Parts: sequence; C-alpha cells; structure tokens
Amino acid sequence: MRYIRFELFAIVDIETTGGYAANNAITEVAIVLHNGKQEIKRFEALVNPGMPIPKYIQALTGINDDMVAYAPTFERIAADISELLEDAVFVAHNVNFDYSFLKYQLKSCGYDLKSKKLCTVRLSRKAFPGLSSYSLGSLCRQLNIDIVNRHRAGGDVDATIKLFERIVAGDKVNLVQEMLKSHNPEQYLPPHLNTDALDLLPQLPGIYYFHNEKGKVIYVGKAKNIKKRVTGHFSNNKPNRQKQEFLRNIHAISHQACGTELMAFLMECVEIRRLWPQYNRSLKRFEQMYGLYFFEDMNGYHRLAIEKRKKNLEPLYTFCLFSEGQNLLRKLVAEFGLCPKLCFLTSSEERCLGPNQTGCPCACEQKELALDYNERVKLAVASLRGRLPSFTVIDQGRNLNEKSCILIERGKFYGMGYLPAADQPIGEITQLKAYLTPYPENDYMRGLVYEYTLKWPSKKIDISVQ
Repeated sequence: MRYIRFELFAIVDIETTGGYAANNAITEVAIVLHNGKQEIKRFEALVNPGMPIPKYIQALTGINDDMVAYAPTFERIAADISELLEDAVFVAHNVNFDYSFLKYQLKSCGYDLKSKKLCTVRLSRKAFPGLSSYSLGSLCRQLNIDIVNRHRAGGDVDATIKLFERIVAGDKVNLVQEMLKSHNPEQYLPPHLNTDALDLLPQLPGIYYFHNEKGKVIYVGKAKNIKKRVTGHFSNNKPNRQKQEFLRNIHAISHQACGTELMAFLMECVEIRRLWPQYNRSLKRFEQMYGLYFFEDMNGYHRLAIEKRKKNLEPLYTFCLFSEGQNLLRKLVAEFGLCPKLCFLTSSEERCLGPNQTGCPCACEQKELALDYNERVKLAVASLRGRLPSFTVIDQGRNLNEKSCILIERGKFYGMGYLPAADQPIGEITQLKAYLTPYPENDYMRGLVYEYTLKWPSKKIDISVQ
C-alpha cells in the first residue's frame, strides 16, 4: 500500500435529519484520523439534533428519536470535533455535503472549519473510470468492498476508509496530491461534474447551461467571462437547501459564446423562457402583462384599448404595467382628438367629456361619422409607429472575422446575429435580417438594449423602415 507522507486525513461520515444544513441537524457523526496507511484515532457518537427525526430518515438510518434523546448535543462535542479536524484533510464521500453540515454546526458553536477537502466520489471517478455508478453502496459492490451497518455513520465511514485505502494503494499518478493542490478545481467542484467540463469553457461572454443526470437543463446563466462565472458558482458551499440540491444535481455543463455581454444578457432571457429551468427564478416571473390593441366595433368605429395580453392577437405595443399603457393612450387621445369612451378611458355609463377635453365631437354617440373618426385613429396609430425607433447595435463578434448585430425594429427587439466583419454596412433591412435570428421579445430585453445605447451611443446606427 502506498504511504502518503506529511498528510493527516480525517475521514468523515454523518447522518442528519435532512439534506441541507441551514434547517436540519446532525444525528450521528464518525471521524477517523488516518495517515494514508492506517487508522490513528476514531471518534464516533450519536448526536441529539434538538428536533424530531423524520420518519423516512428513521427508516433509512435506523436512528430514531429515542436513540438520541439522551445523546450529547452538537454543542457539547463541538470542541472535540474541531480539534480532530483542525490540521487534517477533510475526506468524505460527496464531501461538500458532510463539510457543509459540520462547517455550519461548528460556526454556530464559535469554531471555524477551514480544511482542505477530498471527495472520494471524485477520486473514484478518476481511479476507477467507467463504472455504472459512484454512490458508496454501488462502488462497494463493484469493487468487492464489504460494507456493514449501511447508512450509519460508523458503517459508512469504515466503507469510505476501505475505498480510500484502495485508491491510495493504486495511485500511480499522484491523484490525491494533485487534488490537494490549492488551485485544483477538484477542491470545490460538485461530485458528479468532471473537471474536463471546466477546461472546455472559454473566457468569453456568453451563456452556460447546467445539466442534470438525464441531460435536462436545470439552470441557465449569463457571463462576461463564462469560465470565471461558472467557477464562481462552486467557490462557496452555502448550507441552504437550494444550494445543496443545486450542486448535487449538476452533472454536465454546456455553453454558447456570444460577441458581447449584452448579447449574453439577451440570450439568457430567451433561453430561460424557452427551457424554463428548475433553478432559474427571477426572469421566469417577468412577463408583458398588457398590450395596446386595435379593432373595429359593430358600428364601424376603430377602437384602441389597453387589455391583458391575448395569445392569439398581436398588440400594437406591449407594457408591463396597465398604468403605463393608459398613460400612452391618453396622450394619443389628447393629441389626435380621439374619443375617451371609444378608447375605454371612461366607462360606458359616464357622460362623454370628449368635446371639452379632446375636441372629439362625440363619436361614441355617433355624432361623428365612423369614416371621419377612423381617419384620426389611423393617424394616431401611424404616429405611434413613427415614434418607435428602428436601429441596430453593431459591436464586436466572437472572433475577428465577424461583428455582432442586434436589431430593434419599430421599437421592438427583432433579434440578433453576426455579420461578416469585412462587409460594407447593410442598408436594406431585409438583407440585414438574413444574418439575424429572430427571438421572442419583452420589455425587459428592450430595456437592456435601450440602456446599452445610452451608455454607448456610437454603437447605435439608426435605420429607416418602410
């Protein structure tokens, strides 16, 4: 068996009341100090969690409320645990789980855990590639390692020790020492994520996808530097449920490079709305709730109305807030002498105030011919469309052979793509669209583009739309 010099390992297993540290507690702990060759010291104890143990946890571990009723609380054994872990490398199967619990519990007792970590899941993937599963039970079956007293801290820590010793004995390429180097991502990556996944990430703007075991996208993120941002996800090990579940579910990463950070922001919006990933929340809630609609009533009068978005009708314009749409409609009514009643700005029971407030000769009472009134509505709609800007944002591409292009057409985000860097500017919008991919838009995406052009006006090129 290979002997690793100058390292002391604390091989750890814990049982808990649940899957994350912030709202759960430890029910049993086993820590074995090991020098890479043999066991040096052992600490094992049941722990009173200070809360009921869920029935399914009792069924899994065999630890019930009666067994821990007179066991010490974690606070009583915290000093002993801190001393055992202080100068040792923290080793566990899926190390971030055990480490997050003990760090959280020790911190609550006034101790700070700052150990180097080794994950026997990650070590096993490198030492025994190609196995069907790397759970502790499955590994022991496939490697013919006896495991006794499964799902108890002492039994699982003994199995982890045997697995660790097997890895050390066959370690011909210094796997353990390489993983212990401070810059090695093995120190912080989720247990199921291969380090090669990080190596493939570019240091470019773009979006990245985290996939679960079945390949489904569970999170989409944006970045100015994809590699740096992805690494940042794993640089802390928060004890809350969302973080712990998130890390356990990440099995693969893919990415899509973009020319600029703005394009990454826009693509993130598009992909979240398309894929609806489990762990994205904020942009899921964003939705254009209202639209300005145009229709003709039974008397032949053209009507404008602010309504909640309708699936099968295309609005003239969209708004997040009802009041935002109402304010725009009031401006059109005042400017073009439209009837407030026909625009639903006053109720059908109220007396028409059009003649006094807007100059409308009471079209709602059919005192004005529909033909005459409709001309003013057409002018109002044309004015609205004329006020909505059309422009491109031309910026750097993903490489020197291209430039990025974002198109706003009549105030709406049309899409984006890449133009050949050597080509002359394209003046015809239909030619320009041949290079672009159209995407669904919303007010948030539009706002991102407008805000960007205020900051970088030189990148905005106005275009005419017939």
